[in-house]
Parts: sequence; structure tokens; C-alpha cells
Amino acid sequence: MVKQARAVATRQQIITGAARMFERCGFEGASLGDIVAGAGTTKGALYFHFQSKDDLASVVIAEQHRISLDTVAAIADTGTDALRQLVMLTHETARQLIEDPIVRAGIRLVLEFGSVGGRDQPYRDWIEAARAIVEAGIARGQIAATIDAGTFARFLAEAFTGAQLVSQVLTCRQDLEHRVDAMWQLLLPSVAATDDVDELAGIRAARWSRPESIPNTPVTEQACA
Repeated sequence: MVKQARAVATRQQIITGAARMFERCGFEGASLGDIVAGAGTTKGALYFHFQSKDDLASVVIAEQHRISLDTVAAIADTGTDALRQLVMLTHETARQLIEDPIVRAGIRLVLEFGSVGGRDQPYRDWIEAARAIVEAGIARGQIAATIDAGTFARFLAEAFTGAQLVSQVLTCRQDLEHRVDAMWQLLLPSVAATDDVDELAGIRAARWSRPESIPNTPVTEQACA
């Protein structure tokens, strides 16, 4: 059991070290030597758990994908209305981008690889999850009936991706929370079924409070590439 626990810890250590290098240098720029050095392990340990750098990249993307889907499910479990769920989801994803190297690396790798080898699945699944939330909001009269759920879900992914990339370039994501809030300030009046100013402000202010049963991601150094 001790050896098994140590192996699990070493594997996670390698994944986190690889994520930091992928996020800083990209897939091509991150050498296995740099990954090993950054993870504080050995090449032997790396090859015990992973077949190649490509294998490592796939695992980092898969881990980021899992975090994203878990976040969607956890926010859905709050039972709040659709627009608040979407606001919570974008702000929580922004928090993860700031604090979690695996999330940053996974998103960078997906952008680098594009649709090669099906690595675009995290984006496709995020858009599909948002589409389901939008459809529920339309059905419950929270989102305007004139909105096409698929179109809005894809646009939301595009708007958030653009906001976080520009924030990364201009401020190393230091203003990301503000940029996401500004995004919703523009979007909400166009899609919400209500035009009540106070209600729209309340929707914009929605944030997900992480339950104590779900450990918070430790804050790590914020790197800009």
C-alpha cells in the first residue's frame, strides 16, 4: 500500500511538473529533460508512468477536461437558474486558470493541437454542457425564447476564450475576473428574459461557493507565456 501510494504521488508530481512546463513553453518547447527537472524526479520514473511526451500531454488535457466537467456538474447541483449557472461557470473557470497550472496547460495544449487526434473534445463538451444549460433556461423562461441555444453556447465559449487570452497578454490574467464580469455586462441584456436592471446585476454577481467537501486548488505561481 505504501509503494502504491508513493507511485500515485509520483505520477501526480510528474503531471503537475509537465503541466507547468507545457503552460510555460508549449508542447514543442517543453523537453522531457525540463519536465523531469521541473517535477523533481527522474527519467526512469517518468517512463515508468508515461510512454512519451505526447502521452503526458494527453493526460494533462484529460485532467483539465475532468476538472471542467466536474465543475459543470457541481454548479448544476446548486439548482440555481440557468444564467446564474453560466456566470458561475465562467468565473470558476477563470479562477482555475489563475490558480491551477493543469488547467492553464490543458487549455494551452488544446489550442495548440486544435482538432488533431480528437483533442478538441474539452471544448466540444464544454459547449455542449453550456447548450444544455441554455436550453433549460429557455424552457423555464429565464432566457429569451428568441435565443438559439447552440449558437449562444458556442459564442459564450468564444467570448470567454477571447477574454482570457487578451487578459493573459495584457495583464498576465490579473484583470480576468473583471474582464469576465464586463463580458456578462454586455451579454446579459441580450439574452436574459428580464430587463430589470437590479435582477440583471444580481445575475452578474452570481459566484459558486466551493463546498468544504471539495478541496480547493492550491494557489500556484502565475506564469505568462
